[in-house]
Amino acid sequence: MSFIDAHHHLWDLNAVSYPWLEAKGVTRFFGDPLPIQRNYLIDEFKEDAAPFGFSSSVHIQVGAADPWEEARWVQKIADANPNWPMAQVVYCDLTHPDLAEQLDKFRTLSTVKGVRQIVGRAPGEDAQTGTNELTKSGAFLDGLRAVGARGLTFDLQLIPELMPALGELLQDAPNTRVALCHAGSPHKRNPSGLLAYSKTLHHLSRLPQVRCKLSGLGMFDHTWSAATIRPIVDSCLDQFGAERCMFGSNFPVDKLYSDYAKLAQSYFEIVPENQHNSVFRDVAQAFYGFDLEGCN
Repeated sequence: MSFIDAHHHLWDLNAVSYPWLEAKGVTRFFGDPLPIQRNYLIDEFKEDAAPFGFSSSVHIQVGAADPWEEARWVQKIADANPNWPMAQVVYCDLTHPDLAEQLDKFRTLSTVKGVRQIVGRAPGEDAQTGTNELTKSGAFLDGLRAVGARGLTFDLQLIPELMPALGELLQDAPNTRVALCHAGSPHKRNPSGLLAYSKTLHHLSRLPQVRCKLSGLGMFDHTWSAATIRPIVDSCLDQFGAERCMFGSNFPVDKLYSDYAKLAQSYFEIVPENQHNSVFRDVAQAFYGFDLEGCN
């Protein structure tokens, strides 16, 4: 059985500049990044993921100073590892006047399947970055439409408080296929917070063009277990169905909280066995549209 990890990162600090990885003593919403402020390359990722049946993946942009430089580097890694098929999602500012030119340039790279521009990370950081304002931006909506018109996908990272606004916005971009990163980043993990999350998730799960990534759930619960993330995964499977959910490790960020064994085994346990093919391969393969011969 061959699976796809639909959300991970790689970086080479000698090849590409990542300001957030180069910053010292800055605690992020997901914790202290110090242990991952080092190279994380394809060989280490393979060592992490391959023992659990993963043999291909989707690389997600990760805050490089130059998004084009990052994308070209990822393309080189993919070209050098043909036995590990890899798609990539790049960064674009969807409100930029030159968006069309940027998208067309990225499309010259064969691995580029989608775009990500983060709308929300966590309340504290969002208050500083102002990215929540994208939910009110006509230019952002136009950008979403431009992404879909080119056959590209959009990876949507936000917090539950922004789901109603994004649900309204995405209704006006029905031809743009969207992947909800990290199950919508439910950051309030008490019973009332999880109940509110499940209710607000409907704003996105009701839209047929939206898929859901079961990923990144350790960022707001560093001592997570299968039992603590089960309510979130169950809500996603109930609302989206297994045919619209895909697994992603969010490594190496989530490597701060667990090894790949704990991550994979927990999800294999939570997701019913008859849904494994969908969640761990088929949805990602169809969504990102890349050839995975031998994934059966």
